[in-house]
Amino acid sequence: MPQNLLEQLRKYTVVVADTGDIEAMEKFRPTDATTNPSLITAASQMPQYQPIVDGVLVEARKELGESASDKDVANLAFQRLAVAFGKKILAIVPGRVSTEVDARLSYDTEATIAQARSIIAQYDQAGVGRDHVLIKIASTWAGIRAAEVLEKEGIHCNLTLLFGVHQAIACAEAGVTLISPFVGRILDWYKKDTGKDYQGAEDPGVQSVTKIYNYYKKFGYKTQVMGASFRNIGEIKELAGSDLLTISPQLLAELESTEGELPRKLDPEAAKSLSIEKVTIDQATFERMHEADRMAHDKLKEGIEGFSAALVKLETLLANRLAALESRTAAAV
Repeated sequence: MPQNLLEQLRKYTVVVADTGDIEAMEKFRPTDATTNPSLITAASQMPQYQPIVDGVLVEARKELGESASDKDVANLAFQRLAVAFGKKILAIVPGRVSTEVDARLSYDTEATIAQARSIIAQYDQAGVGRDHVLIKIASTWAGIRAAEVLEKEGIHCNLTLLFGVHQAIACAEAGVTLISPFVGRILDWYKKDTGKDYQGAEDPGVQSVTKIYNYYKKFGYKTQVMGASFRNIGEIKELAGSDLLTISPQLLAELESTEGELPRKLDPEAAKSLSIEKVTIDQATFERMHEADRMAHDKLKEGIEGFSAALVKLETLLANRLAALESRTAAAV
């Protein structure tokens, strides 16, 4: 009996759900799950998750007290909400959930470390083992340095918004657990910049992840590669064999409903025989390579701004919901 593409992909690659929607995870049963502020915002507006949101808001208000502004309560509630969804997700997935540090801290090493410790403390308190949690941090130089400190403390990190090989090498040298190169966003940039369309192995996002994967396997780095941000299943098929791939429910459904052969494209043994030059990355080299890579420079900046804007939107939604909640409570008294 022929197998669908999703079943075949699972033979080579750990499949991760890129969503905050718990019902979608129950359907596709991924090994791991990853969220970000945009996904949490979308999930928090779904009626079935309102009790989670309201519970988190009430607890945040209780912790900060009546004198705290709705904005401050909403900020604390965002952090708690990400963990609340994370705990719900871990009741479904057997592996790990990625919980994101505030993107507005992306250029502040110490603040990133402090918030990561706060997130992990909440999971510790809930009895969730550290092997089931990845702290998601943007791949800035400051973020990578924060991850290096956290990894030494046994706090595992997922470095996100990764677009260039210089970011990937710096992450591997810092001992990061996992990186998330953004395939689709790289494709978006090149399509806009050149006016060309790209298919299959010619896709610049696919080429970037392939290059990073081969570099890691060639030099024996333990850091795992998790391709992210896909625009179509063609990109996913070209990266079959990557350590992990994080895929939206829509594309998971397409893979599940598509039959055909899915050959392995990325292979650690094949990578070891490739001729690749080893690069050492210090801060000056990182910054020089980052400035020279227009795509990575543009997309990292844009990604941080986008996640930050999503956070502002989420905090506004939470503050409004808190006000409505407290208004209803006051009226009922």
